[in-house]
Parts: sequence; structure tokens; C-alpha cells
Amino acid sequence: MKRSTVISVLFLLLVQISMAQIIQRVEPPSWWAGMQNKNLQLLVYGKNISQYHPGISDDSVKIIKISKAVSKNYLFIDLDLSALKQAKTIKILFRSEGKKDLKYSYVFDQRKENSAQRKGFDSSDAIYLITPDRFANGNPENDIDKDLREKTINRKDDYARHGGDIKGITHHLDYIENMGFTALWPTPLLINDMKRSSYHGYAITDFYRVDPRFGTLKEYVELSAKAKEKGLKLIMDQVENHCGIEHWWMKDLPFNDWVNYQKKFENGTIVITNHRRTTNEDLYASKSDQEKMTGGWFVPDMPDLNQRNPFMAKYLIQNSIWWIETLDLGGIRQDTYPYSDKDFMAQWAGAIINEYPDFSIVGEEWSYNPLLVGYWQEGAKNKDGYRSNLTSTMDFPLLKAIIDGVNEEESWDKGLIKLYEGLANDFSYAHPEKILAFLDNHDKSRIFTEFKEDLTKTQMGLSYLLILPRIPQIYYGTEILMNDTKKKGDHGLIRSDFPGGWKNDLVNAFTDKKLSADQKEMQQFLKKILNYRKNSKAITQGKTVHFAPENGIYVIFRIYKDENVVLILNKNEKPVTLDLNRFEETGLKNKKLRNILNGNELIWKDHLNLNSKGTYLFTTKTGY
Repeated sequence: MKRSTVISVLFLLLVQISMAQIIQRVEPPSWWAGMQNKNLQLLVYGKNISQYHPGISDDSVKIIKISKAVSKNYLFIDLDLSALKQAKTIKILFRSEGKKDLKYSYVFDQRKENSAQRKGFDSSDAIYLITPDRFANGNPENDIDKDLREKTINRKDDYARHGGDIKGITHHLDYIENMGFTALWPTPLLINDMKRSSYHGYAITDFYRVDPRFGTLKEYVELSAKAKEKGLKLIMDQVENHCGIEHWWMKDLPFNDWVNYQKKFENGTIVITNHRRTTNEDLYASKSDQEKMTGGWFVPDMPDLNQRNPFMAKYLIQNSIWWIETLDLGGIRQDTYPYSDKDFMAQWAGAIINEYPDFSIVGEEWSYNPLLVGYWQEGAKNKDGYRSNLTSTMDFPLLKAIIDGVNEEESWDKGLIKLYEGLANDFSYAHPEKILAFLDNHDKSRIFTEFKEDLTKTQMGLSYLLILPRIPQIYYGTEILMNDTKKKGDHGLIRSDFPGGWKNDLVNAFTDKKLSADQKEMQQFLKKILNYRKNSKAITQGKTVHFAPENGIYVIFRIYKDENVVLILNKNEKPVTLDLNRFEETGLKNKKLRNILNGNELIWKDHLNLNSKGTYLFTTKTGY
């Protein structure tokens, strides 16, 4: 190589290194031609970048506004994409008097065909919730990353990382599909570069980076694609309310109000939320209570993001849309929904639905009061006029009703009547069939523990969940009776390792190796109901009719045209006869029904002998 060529190459390398030192980040890192919203705001971060003035010579993309922050290391560039019709790479030229020009290449991809028409999850789906670090270790080589703060792995420590990853989920998609699930919800997979307990994913330190201990962005995209091939929608768990204390911007905040109570934080004081979520709906709530609720930090290690800052608001909205397009998502689960500014959350959900009219978003409102849960769903007739644009909420009230009702001894106001009255509360919801129902998750004690490790009770609760006019969610391991009985409510134990997810596991739930008889029975029980449910219009779209419990028996019908599904929950320890004449209005008299669980057939006449306590599930459908 000639000496002059070597000098030229070295010069170019020095220029690139110099530019890299100045422009460290541009977010979103890419975008798409063909979006409904023709505006895009870029966050540009780098040392003294505010001293530069950006320009674009391409007529298809115009700069309409340039905003500086309090920190000199940020620029916000608003773009008009109205003329951008196809994929292209544009050059952004940054100029500053007395300094070398900087060139940055920004990529616009072509939006996928029919991306805007994507369909979210609905009552025809059944969702499998996974804590990725605890499900399966598909690539042991990524277990530890020496560049990150938490550098250890220890499966004996419930709060340490265990090594589960994206590949582990991808490798077991067949299992998830065969069980009968149609949607997959992993808890957050974005980087949590925290000193400890980084496994759970809710303390994100970079909203555009996959945690390398879970895998790569390419592997995340592959998971979505392979799941879709198997008829599984991918739901992304997102967090708009807070980030992790080690987030890259916490050491150089752009504005004085980027996070809530920022001045106090910079002076060494952290203000924690009062957790009084009712202040969102309360007509008499004080301003100080409201402010502390939405402004206070969730925990000291999770700074509360100020979505009232317009740049933060736009950043979060664009981030959600970027992931929808990048991962071809089938839905979003939004964490700690009532803790964020509620006007922003309406704006956020509205922006997403504007881009994807049939998309689904479920928000977490951890309340056992159906009025509070219903407040957040789009279509609610709220007294304060609030419209959320949120398609779905989480049914904590029904969770409590089912657990209490199945566990309690029968009496006038206890026992199965709790299930009946819990479902009767649907009059308070705008769209009850769009609400996500569940019996346990990554924050709640496992249902087998809640039912005192009673297999029959567990089957009763889960069968009821799966035939309701709801979107059901099952937590990984529920199908094999995983529990937290040893230390009820302990999050690390609730999120235990799925047996068989690690090489040399003695028990393997994916292959039935060394599962107990009860575990196998539960696995097959759920598998039968879930796979029937996949093709049942009665369960997923049908009319609901239920009869008040009598004599320890509760009967509920789901009806669609000539398909009638009947669930009978029986608490009687001794054999009992059920008078079927009470259910004459359902039109089943003299019809043949098949037991979905064991295949036995019967003719629906005057009475039915129930020989044992538990679940009886029948259908008029044939050939399934």
C-alpha cells in the first residue's frame, strides 16, 4: 500500500473517531417511510453537540425545528417526512464555525406491507407469560457480560440472574404452541445494567438496546418471526413510567425536568410515590396527593420519567412505535399504568392506535376495585370526561374473586357466589371481553400456592378463567403446578426456573421427564382446554349465561349458534345430582354433549350425576 493511501485511511479513521466522540447517539436509531404520522423528532447526543447546526440537503426530509436543551450535549431535531415515499439513507450535516463539519447517515426503511393493519390480541387468544431469565437457557455463552455491572450468575439465588434468554424461548416455541397458546408475553428484554436484581427487566437503562445477557436484537426479531410462523403473537412488556437509575441519561440529564422531582434528586433526596392510585379518579383528591402519586419514584432505583416534558413525551411514543415496527409486535403490555401522567398515557395510546387501528395495549392497574380498572379502558363513561385510548386493562378484581370463591366454604355470601358476582361486575366495563384475566403472574403468588396446593381447586379456578368472556393469561409453570409455598409472595421464588430449561436439569417439563402424576395431569388438563378454546366460537365470541350457585354448584354457559359450552364447578365432596330443568332456557334439552376433558358423552335430560368434586366441561360441538 502506498504511503499516501495509508495516510488517507488513517485520516478518515481519525475523522470517524472524532465524529463518534461528538455524536454518541441518535434516537430513534432508524425510522420508516410510509408512516401515518409524518413527523419525527430525533434526539442527538454528544459532547457539545448543541454548538453545531444540523442541515439536510435531501428534499424528501425537511428540518422544521431545532431545539437545544439545558445540557449542551443534546440537540432535538424535528423532521417533516411528508415527502418521504420510499426507503433511503439521508445525510445530516452538522456545522459549527471554526470546527470540522460532521456527517451522519440516517436510515429510513420501507414500512412492511400491511403493517398498519396488524391485528392485536383479543378474546380469541390465550397468552403465555414468561420471565425470560427463568424459562430456558438457550445460549450459555451470553450468561455473563463483563462490561455490565452485575457480573455473576447463580441459580441458587432467587434474586440473581439464572441465564434464561431469548434463544431459550425460541427453542421451545413448539411446546408453547402445542399447549394451545396463541400469544407470548415475555417480561422486558431490554437492558437493565443495574448492580443487582437486573434479571426482572423493569429497570431499563437503554430503551433501544436488548440486554446482551438475553441476546441480540437480531435474536429478538427472530423470536417474533418464528413465533408468528407458529401462530403466536409477540407482546412486548414496556415501561413508560420509569427507567433504571443507571440509565445513560441520568448522568447528563437534558432538561431540569426530565425526571420528576429532579431538583430534589440532584440535591440527594428521592421522593417516593404514595401509591394512591385512586387520585387519578378521585373527584376530591388534593393536588399534593395527585402530584406525589404520579411524580414520586416507584422505588429509589427507578427514576420517575416526566412525560409532561414534551421532548420526553415524544421520545417515549416514538420508542414504542419503533419497537412495534422492528419486532412486528402483536401487542404491548404497559407496566404501572396509573403511575404515569394520565393525559400523556392517553396521548401515547392514541398515537399508537392512530398508526395501528386494530392493535392491542393492556395496561396494568393493580386494583381489586372494578370501577378503578374500568376507568382506564377506552369507552368508559368517566365522570371527569377522561378518555384513555387504552384497549385493555388487567382484571385484578376477578383474580381475587376466583381465589376467594374457590377457597371459601360455601355460604350465602361466600364461596362460588364470589365468582358469580365478580363476573356480574361486567356491567361496569365498557368492553369486558377485551380485558385481560389471569390467576397469577410475575408479581402475584402462584395459583397452586393460593389454592393450598390443591389440584382440584386449581383446575376449577383455571377452567373458569379459560371459558370467560376475557383474554386469558397463564403464567409459565402454572401448567406443572409451580409454587411459592415455601415463602409465599417472594418474587424470586414466584419467578423460579422452569424445569428442563437448563442442560442437565433432573426434571424436564418440556418432555415430561420425572414430572409427578399431578403435574402431568395439570399439563394435560390445560392443554385440552386451551386447544379446544382455539377453535371455539362459543368461548371466544359467544353469549354468556350463568346461574347463581346453589348447593355448592355453579353453572355457566357460553353460546354461539349451535355450539354450547357448559362449565360446571362442583364443590360437593360426596356425589350429588344436579337438576337440569333449571337450565331450560339454554335449549340443551335432549342434546348430545361431550366432556372436553375425558371424551365421555351424555344426553342432556332432567338430571346429571356429579360423582366427584371438581370441574365438568361439556360441549355440543362435534369433530373437534
